[in-house]
Amino acid sequence: MYGGGVALNCVANGKLIRAGIFQDVWIQPAAGDAGGALGAALATWYQYHDQPRQPEPRDAMQGSYLGPKFDETEIEQHLDRAKAKYYKLTDGELMPKLAKILAEGNVVGWCQGRMEFGPRALGGRSIIGDPRSRKMQSVMNLKIKYRESFRPFAPSVLAERVSDYFELDSISPYMLVVAPVQEKIRLPVTEAEQQLFGIDKLKVPRSEIPSVTHVDYSARIQTVHKETNPRYYDLIKHFEAETGYGLLVNTSFNVRGEPIVCTPEDAYRCFMRTEMDYLVLENYLLAKSDQPVWEKDESWQQEFGLD
Repeated sequence: MYGGGVALNCVANGKLIRAGIFQDVWIQPAAGDAGGALGAALATWYQYHDQPRQPEPRDAMQGSYLGPKFDETEIEQHLDRAKAKYYKLTDGELMPKLAKILAEGNVVGWCQGRMEFGPRALGGRSIIGDPRSRKMQSVMNLKIKYRESFRPFAPSVLAERVSDYFELDSISPYMLVVAPVQEKIRLPVTEAEQQLFGIDKLKVPRSEIPSVTHVDYSARIQTVHKETNPRYYDLIKHFEAETGYGLLVNTSFNVRGEPIVCTPEDAYRCFMRTEMDYLVLENYLLAKSDQPVWEKDESWQQEFGLD
């Protein structure tokens, strides 16, 4: 186990794991300054309360979903105040429908369960899309995040299928490990493409999952586990049934420089201010095309400093 700012170096973490010099590597998800509070709590628990140290399961933090969750009443109250149009669906209805929506190339805001603790969106407050799409990366960057088109995104992959896509045979629940994409799903680069430079070079698709494959054939991976985030896992399983691919593009639910959304109000505002196609708030599905006209206020893009 290790933490501190150095533990946020995802490339180094991946190399450390693949070196095989340790039996196991576990990285504290809020490995920067935010984790200091957790360390202080642990120190108090063991040193001042004389609690015994006991062997813990591999991921004792259970996904690090420590933030707030919002119930149906709170969600409906906000949506009704905003005069939003929404559909309430059971999971049995929502998941296959959403898998089709994603497979058709739509961008979805996904807000469910408790909010993540740490610097990464882990399927509690995420913007998600189809990793097979050659345009998903630029669409998400330019129309949702309002930043440079080449900025990379991460895959959320079913834990049991991670080695089908990446050279990694361990868990990475906190998106803190970079690993190479498997050779078998890489795409050949032509001689002409190899001569490209800058943005043009970055636009060349490098694998069957181009939206999450970096220029050096690597990806920053989140393994998704049924035990810690069953609904997100279920969605990816349905996407796998729809497409054959057991992973999604995952980025934080916010725009450039803005804090990640927390409440249903935050999520709806970000949804309406950007060009996201759909929004999911627990079991409520909203299509952008159904919503009332949003009064644009361009000044909001200057509310926060650049990331």
